[in-house]
Amino acid sequence: MDQIMEAASIDLVKEKVTAALKEEGFGVLTEIDIQATMKKKLDKAYPPMLILGACNPVFADKVLTADPHMTAMLPCNVSIRQLPDGKFEVSAIDPEAAMVPVGKEEIKPLAREVREKLAKVIAALA
Repeated sequence: MDQIMEAASIDLVKEKVTAALKEEGFGVLTEIDIQATMKKKLDKAYPPMLILGACNPVFADKVLTADPHMTAMLPCNVSIRQLPDGKFEVSAIDPEAAMVPVGKEEIKPLAREVREKLAKVIAALA
């Protein structure tokens, strides 16, 4: 799931993404600045790029209750990266594709619901 956006900066995109996530019950637990990390660790230049670890606590609780091994699949990553033309691409993990193959049967409907919520987040950015 992805969306291309025009914005003056990655910070403005992050604000919009964070607000859209909040509308669907998600909070951002983690933020990884790929650009800064690669510069620091490898002295390599990257365009602006962030990974936001988004969590909907209600669904996280349901998933972990059904299968505690799903901790490795949480939180749901949403990435923002600047494209060569200056626009930004926002992408979200597909929890159905990621969780269903490794989880118990009870995970399927939960992963589908989370996928639908993340799809609404991405669609709201259009």
